[in-house]
Amino acid sequence: MGRLSLAAFVLAAALVQMLAALPGFTTIVGLLIASIFAMAAAIWQRARLRTWRIKILVWPLLAFMFGASLAMFRADLRLADALDPELEGGSIPAVFRIASLSTIGQQGQRAEVDILESRAGMPSRIQLAWFGDTRRQETWAPGQRWQGYLVPKRPHGGINPHGFDYEALLFERGVRATASIRNTPVLLDDDPYATPLIAIQRLRHYLRGTMQQTLGDTRYGAVLIALAMGDQAGIARNDWVVFNRTGITHLVSISGMHVTMLAAMAGLAVLRVWSRARWRGVALAEYSPAQVIAAGAALFTALLYCLLAGWGVPAQRTFFMLAVLAVAAIARLPLSGSRVLVLAAACVVALDPWASLSPGFWLSFGAVAVLMMAGSGRWRLAKPGEKPARLSRWQRWRRGFIAACQLQLAITIGLVPLLALIFQQISLVSPLANAIAIPVVSFIVTPLALLVMLLSAIPGLETLAGWIGFVAHEAFAWSMRPIEAMSNWPGSNFAVAAVPWPWIAVAMFGIVWSLQPRGLPGRMLALLLVLPVLVFRPERPAHGEWRMTMLDVGQGGGVVIETAEQTVVFDAGPRYSDDADAGDRVVWPYLRARGVTRIDQLIVSHGDADHAGGLASLLNALPVDTLRAPSSMAGQVDAARPADRATPPLTPCVAGQVWETGGLTFTMLAPLPTMVGAKDKNAGGCVLFMQGRTHNAMLMGDVGIAQEAALLAEPSWPGPVDVVVAGHHGSHTSSGQAFVDATQAVHAIMQAGYLNRYRHPNQRVLKRWEQSGAVVHRSDHHGAIIVESVKGQLGAVRARDAQRRYWHTSAAS
Repeated sequence: MGRLSLAAFVLAAALVQMLAALPGFTTIVGLLIASIFAMAAAIWQRARLRTWRIKILVWPLLAFMFGASLAMFRADLRLADALDPELEGGSIPAVFRIASLSTIGQQGQRAEVDILESRAGMPSRIQLAWFGDTRRQETWAPGQRWQGYLVPKRPHGGINPHGFDYEALLFERGVRATASIRNTPVLLDDDPYATPLIAIQRLRHYLRGTMQQTLGDTRYGAVLIALAMGDQAGIARNDWVVFNRTGITHLVSISGMHVTMLAAMAGLAVLRVWSRARWRGVALAEYSPAQVIAAGAALFTALLYCLLAGWGVPAQRTFFMLAVLAVAAIARLPLSGSRVLVLAAACVVALDPWASLSPGFWLSFGAVAVLMMAGSGRWRLAKPGEKPARLSRWQRWRRGFIAACQLQLAITIGLVPLLALIFQQISLVSPLANAIAIPVVSFIVTPLALLVMLLSAIPGLETLAGWIGFVAHEAFAWSMRPIEAMSNWPGSNFAVAAVPWPWIAVAMFGIVWSLQPRGLPGRMLALLLVLPVLVFRPERPAHGEWRMTMLDVGQGGGVVIETAEQTVVFDAGPRYSDDADAGDRVVWPYLRARGVTRIDQLIVSHGDADHAGGLASLLNALPVDTLRAPSSMAGQVDAARPADRATPPLTPCVAGQVWETGGLTFTMLAPLPTMVGAKDKNAGGCVLFMQGRTHNAMLMGDVGIAQEAALLAEPSWPGPVDVVVAGHHGSHTSSGQAFVDATQAVHAIMQAGYLNRYRHPNQRVLKRWEQSGAVVHRSDHHGAIIVESVKGQLGAVRARDAQRRYWHTSAAS
């Protein structure tokens, strides 16, 4: 019953994270107290719970109640530490202490900080950004106490279907607000030993600095730092693309294999020394068994390394598994692999109820579970009953190699359902890439990176550290050459659509069945149950119907239109930084989740970065049949074209262009001849009109009131419009009264960034649309908005409502 009860505890904490809202505090406390008393009563009356039928119901149910109530209690306490909405956007004086490693980028630096002194309503832990030239900034170090004026806002991130939940990440880390510094902060004091956690972070800061000096600007220096101490912030974006496409991302961090290897080395070293050492003529092993001391040393080494790594989910999982094994070895308790795994998961969840929000939680424990099933005699090389034969060294090496390949293949296949569910991507070259990377990274690069970290921190040994760093870097660089070639192979990465959970459950059942012992019927045929996950495609709209998604891209535009036959993308989203844009982070992931393998029409309304910033990413991600944009964007489009893929020629947007597909008619309303070549990019932008069987929609780009008036005066003006994506993000320069009255829109949608500096959408414009009778949607408050014309009905869904979780910023704010 122990495994079922622990699994129920973990499941309960995970299900709490699916709640849209938590019960009241009194209800939560009542449930927690009731579950504790019920468990105490069950323990007191355990003699009466003799039959397995009672035990299998009572204990897992009590564990589920306790896990759910404990997770809700912890979550409610964290929610209470929130930013007062009245302080949002203001300039608030504060004294704060750096609590984490700072991440330094081209736009400045950021770190998590503890608020020591400020106005009432400021949370205790926030994420703070100091924008500007980092060459003129002092690098933040954990433990430093600063004073400055902060501009806080509640945690907010884009909410899109199948998209990344940034607010969940912040909540899991205990960050209850984000802020930027308005002025130059003043350093007040430095206390690197303020708390044990601060001291650990300060040590990580020091070690990172010494490694950066030793490694310099080498190509993979940031990867060596990540392998040594878990700081992945410096790894280049292009490297992450290669790691993801080849399935070796798990190696470019402090993984369970690395922690276990280091702990084992420490344990073996202590075992050898302790078993041979003597004190006053008496062997130390007579005072305490060498195995016990070695287990303690291995566990202590693993704890130090995991803390140095930042105590992430893979590190926690590995430490708790080693802890369970060490305690079991010391106490001589026989524990199966499944018991160790579920007990480690329960320890992780008890310490961090939000661990299940991390994909790494499921992938980490899932990979270990697959290894346990595949490696415990499930895929035997020898037949049952076969006597072991004496083997030569070559035969042993051959069998070991085959066994390793089988285990890697088992992990690759076993994680397909989870990878499809979480990332909608599966690497087909992962087994081969891991066969190359695992030996090199685990047994050569990682030990050398650790040695570089230690030697770099010792004065006088910097030169030796540099030579060792050079060897580690070259070993990794040589291993990456074939892996980079694999990532460029056509079909190296297989994209799958977002699969409904029933199909995921069926696929996971097939995986588990295939890993059962020999003799079970249909073991290999069970793998066919995975095929629906690979071939699933969402249903497209019927002939004459359409689905339009206004994505939550921040301060910019990005719309995806799906018809029975084509996919049309209108605007590619904004550029966030030099190495990040909405095309790569929002638009392309959404298209992938919808099963889109090519863009039939890619339209960029105009050349401003908030609409064209993701163009290069989209052209690089998917084939495009037709590319439309204003003629003035010719040079900008050429610069965005990928060098290794053919892209269509630019078709300039001109009023009067018409094409039909899937029972819909698309018409380009602008730019009119008088607008072509306008100095103002907004005025010369594209305006698209779409007419379906029963409903229509108009996408305005950033055109202003003057262009709206010109469109109204044209004979081709289509008349009333059901759905309008308002011009210029709801700015006062667009959505004039005459235009609003003429459209008679049912839905008016504004794409704008949360608390953007332009104050879009304008309050007068919002009121203008509301008074016209339109339902107003805004992406900064409602997330992505999905409008569908199906069976004569027009409906709109707000992602922030449909995907709501209890930690999300209120849409009414």
